[in-house]
Amino acid sequence: MKTLIIGSRGSALALWQASYVQDLLEQIGLKSTIRVVKTKGDKILDVPLAKIGGKGLFTKELEALLLNQEIDLAVHSLKDVPVEELEPLTLAAITPRADPRDCFLSVEYPCLADLPQGARVGTTSLRRSMQLKRMRADLDTLSLRGNIQTRLERLKCGDFDAIVLACAGVQRLGLELPHQQPFSIKEMIPSMAQGALGVQMRRDHPYFDQITQLNDGTSAFVCGLERCFVRQLGGGCQVPLGVHASLTQDILQIQAIVGLSDGSCVIKERIQGQPSQADDLINTLVQNFLDQGAREILDQVTLL
Repeated sequence: MKTLIIGSRGSALALWQASYVQDLLEQIGLKSTIRVVKTKGDKILDVPLAKIGGKGLFTKELEALLLNQEIDLAVHSLKDVPVEELEPLTLAAITPRADPRDCFLSVEYPCLADLPQGARVGTTSLRRSMQLKRMRADLDTLSLRGNIQTRLERLKCGDFDAIVLACAGVQRLGLELPHQQPFSIKEMIPSMAQGALGVQMRRDHPYFDQITQLNDGTSAFVCGLERCFVRQLGGGCQVPLGVHASLTQDILQIQAIVGLSDGSCVIKERIQGQPSQADDLINTLVQNFLDQGAREILDQVTLL
């Protein structure tokens, strides 16, 4: 039997994620090894992500290896995967979603409300910066690049009063700080598909059908809706846009937010209905955002 090659970024979190998928593969009788690949987003650490530009900052090199058949599958944080698929590649599986929320972390301050006036908050994300500014316009949100360990060290060294990370990454690496508190979804709407992993492959790969066994139906459904919303709105993972879909007792709820990174202009909407109405709900939500000028806001962000 062939030993499959899993492509992964080299950070501790990325390797945790690749190992997690490796264990899932073993459970269905497939052996694999992990090949570490450095992406553009990993190489350029002194520039905010939004200013680097382009799609696939953390996936392009892995996709090239898939296309060249040098690796068999790539494991990504699904929020990093561009919503426009690159043929003949596709997502063979989306794993069960971990906690999709964002998390406040600080050495000194218990929560956002306790931060002093003008406090420095580190984040890689325009989406997080926008929502932080909505909650506390006085905050100084600063770009924070690097892997999770690097970000934590900068927090502990006093470069920031607090930082914001994805809850899933904090939990997967077992991180513990004196003060860490998740934001509710209502307070801070996550990035599309945050908390889920995507397993990307060539459609024509001989093991494709077997890998689809790793797919979690509920996770794929809600994450697919979030990705559809972003695709229709014309956004991406490096713009101030959040969307979250949840399915509870046969009620589908989708909430989204778009705005300028300084929080000065924001559109926020929520819609709910039956899962069978999913396509109509997404179309209605997208149209509501377009009617309120979301495309113009995103165009303005792109030009900054």
